[in-house]
Amino acid sequence: EPPYSEARFNEIKKEVESYVKKVGYNPKAVAFVPISGWHGDNMIEESSKMPWYKGWATEKMQQKQVQKANGKTLLESLDAILPPERPTDKPLRLPLQDVYKIG
Repeated sequence: EPPYSEARFNEIKKEVESYVKKVGYNPKAVAFVPISGWHGDNMIEESSKMPWYKGWATEKMQQKQVQKANGKTLLESLDAILPPERPTDKPLRLPLQDVYKIG
């Protein structure tokens, strides 16, 4: 296979989509971006080595509305992640790790 192969990307994407679905996430809400961490392709700027890649698009439910996002790079996909909704009308809960008895 040539480097930056579309067939290999689609193969990996299909496997990861099935895993994402098994663990309870919606695959439409996950951005799949082909990158090369070694060369920095599609991380911050769009790469010319993957002309077949047209970009990613996601759909997420946020406050009972569909939020759509799209882009081409890993940085754009990270910027599109929405923070989780916090229940601000409920009491603050802190996890307790361990109980120590002194004395």
